[in-house]
Amino acid sequence: MRYQSTRGNSPQQSFLEILLGGLAPDGGLYLPVEYPQVSPAQLDSWRSLTYADLAYEVLSLYCDDIPEEDLRALLRKTYTEQVYCNGRKADNAKDISPLHWLGEEGGTRLGLLSLSNGPTLAFKDMAMQLLGNLFEYALKRSGQKLNILGATSGDTGSAAEYAMRGKEGVNVFMLSPRGKMSAFQSAQMYSLQDPNIFNLAVAGVFDDCQDIVKAVSNDHVFKVKYRIGTVNSINWGRVVAQVVYYFQGYLLATQSSSEKVSFTVPSGNFGNICAGHIARMMGLPIAHLVAATNENDVLNEFFSTGVYRARKSAETLHTSSPSMDISKASNFERFVFDLVGKDGAQTAAMFKQVDTAGGFDISQELIFQEMGQYGFQSGRSTHQNRLDTIRNVDQQYNIMIDTHTADGVKVARDYLEPGIPMIVLETALPIKFEETIEIALGRPAECPEAFKDIKSKPQRVENIDADVNQVKTFLATHLD
Repeated sequence: MRYQSTRGNSPQQSFLEILLGGLAPDGGLYLPVEYPQVSPAQLDSWRSLTYADLAYEVLSLYCDDIPEEDLRALLRKTYTEQVYCNGRKADNAKDISPLHWLGEEGGTRLGLLSLSNGPTLAFKDMAMQLLGNLFEYALKRSGQKLNILGATSGDTGSAAEYAMRGKEGVNVFMLSPRGKMSAFQSAQMYSLQDPNIFNLAVAGVFDDCQDIVKAVSNDHVFKVKYRIGTVNSINWGRVVAQVVYYFQGYLLATQSSSEKVSFTVPSGNFGNICAGHIARMMGLPIAHLVAATNENDVLNEFFSTGVYRARKSAETLHTSSPSMDISKASNFERFVFDLVGKDGAQTAAMFKQVDTAGGFDISQELIFQEMGQYGFQSGRSTHQNRLDTIRNVDQQYNIMIDTHTADGVKVARDYLEPGIPMIVLETALPIKFEETIEIALGRPAECPEAFKDIKSKPQRVENIDADVNQVKTFLATHLD
């Protein structure tokens, strides 16, 4: 399997060659030259597999430069009941990502695919735990070291740090928007004392953090000198690991490959739903992929109107679903590349327009009229919507959901189709956003025992400005 840049001006490489690097040299994102296809018979043959073995069937199509026995061992080491059981769902922890049906609404079943069973109680663990093991494997094979520079709006940071803490040959430098995450999210990251973990709180919003990561990645001399890699969803390894749970959700929801399902995905950076797009391109029978945004509705605006308008930092709203407070969806470029027929020059021109003019408009172009073939729908949820949805799901189904999952359920209900199950991807445990849960329900969210004292632990974090050079200086002075 070979990988190409979405901007068409970088040499093709293998999976292990792109795993540690993040952005392509031309500033684009990596995608496979072609998506491997899964036949209906092949899909049905996977129904009895464990999650780890299902992951092997999917990922082996993309990682053919990792020997079979090594890849199987990495996956079976990663996806275990011990790692993916936070005490809340021990009865079916063996499924790793269990499917819980809420009930029947609008003539169809509405369910939650539980992705919050990992060490940091958020869906990012599903890919990040594997990425930590893949990085360690690749670095040992090559005898190299890696310094990871990442940006987080809340959950990526802790998932990356918990996955990489203590890993041989890896340091993590994580940028987060100062004061914009929940108290639980901040404590979960900043309380880590491992010597290979560094937290940098940036005076700005997530997009400022993400811009810094991209700027450092595009400085090729600095990147090579200091061995800079990334775990953000610009890293292909993150995205392809997430493809697996779409197959898992589909197989748990259906009896045969003749059936279709739809997925609703709370979405800010387009990484999670991009994995669903890839699964659909591989042949998974997905009827629709519904992008659920919060008040920062850049993606909903695009799918509704054909206009992609990235907001400036000052225009990015701080909401009660803070992990989606994003106005520049970095993974969106992967979908646009497919949308324009894998034309790297056109993709590069469109995203140069984002940098210079703030966005692009394809509303009058044929590709917008033909976009329905990709199955996307979208919707927007507000603070009041998520409060109402949290209350409703609690009262109707006796299930407590977090704020982002509430955005997903609210939007999913607008797109229910009789006979086609709708699966909402759960994003995190409610405790991570306990302040809003208290407002919605008047009672605290349940907290796993391991995190009951998380906010009282000593915190280790550096405050910095939204300045690329300041980050570079910090990196250069903290590397061994």
